[in-house]
Amino acid sequence: MAYGVRLEVWGDYASFNRPEMKVERVSYEVMTPSAARGILEAIYWKPEMRWIIDRIRVLAPIEFTHVRRNEIDTKIPVKGNTGVEVAMREGSGALGISVEAHRQQRAAMILRGVRYGIEAHVQTLETTDGGGARIAHPEAKHLDMFKRRASKGQYFHHPYLGCREFPAFFRLLSDEESFRASPEELRGQRELGYMLWDVEFQPDPQGSIVESSQGQRVSAMPRFFHARMADGVIEVPSFDEMRG
Repeated sequence: MAYGVRLEVWGDYASFNRPEMKVERVSYEVMTPSAARGILEAIYWKPEMRWIIDRIRVLAPIEFTHVRRNEIDTKIPVKGNTGVEVAMREGSGALGISVEAHRQQRAAMILRGVRYGIEAHVQTLETTDGGGARIAHPEAKHLDMFKRRASKGQYFHHPYLGCREFPAFFRLLSDEESFRASPEELRGQRELGYMLWDVEFQPDPQGSIVESSQGQRVSAMPRFFHARMADGVIEVPSFDEMRG
C-alpha cells in the first residue's frame, strides 16, 4: 500500500444489520467493511476514486443491547406508475410515504459503546475527456484532501455507524500515532462467520438500478467473506481476492 489513512471512529450505539435476519434487526459483532467505506465516503469521495478497506481494528469491548425502534413496512417502488423511474423520467412524482399508515415497531439487537480503527487506501480509476484522451488521477491528491477535511472534522454528510440514527465521531491519526490496544478480552483468534464484504454493482440489462452517468442498468450483487479476528484485528480481503 503506497498511500493510506488511519481513522479512529466511535459512538454510543451501532447496528451493522445481518442481511439474513428479515424481521428483527440483529447486528454483526463488529463493523463491516462496507460500513467502514461509508464513513470514509461521508468525509471525502470523488467519482474517479474508490476506498479500499485494508483492516478494521476493534478498540472497545463487544457489548450488545436490545431496543425497540419505529420503522415502516413498505418502501417507495422503483417501477410502476408511481415509481422512481417515472419520477426521474418526467421530473416529478408522488414519492412520499405516510408514516402513520405504515408505522410498526420492531425489536433490534444492537451494539453499544463501540470504537473502531479503520485502515484504508485509495484506488483511483482512469477516466477519459471529451476527446477520448485518458486522464490519470493521482492517489496522493485525494488522500491529502481527505486528511485536510478529516483533521478539521469536515464531512459531506454526518457519518454513521450502520444506521443514520447512530452517528459516528471520528479522529484522524497522524503518522506518528498508533491505535490504542484492543481490549484484553479480544486477544487470540475469534471466528466471526460469514460477513458482508460489500455490494458489487454489475452491468445487467434486466437490472433494477439505472446508472445515471451512462444510462445503463446494473444489478446489485452482495459479496461475503469469512471473517476472522486476531487480537482485535480483522484483515479485509481485497477486491481481486473476492472475485478470484
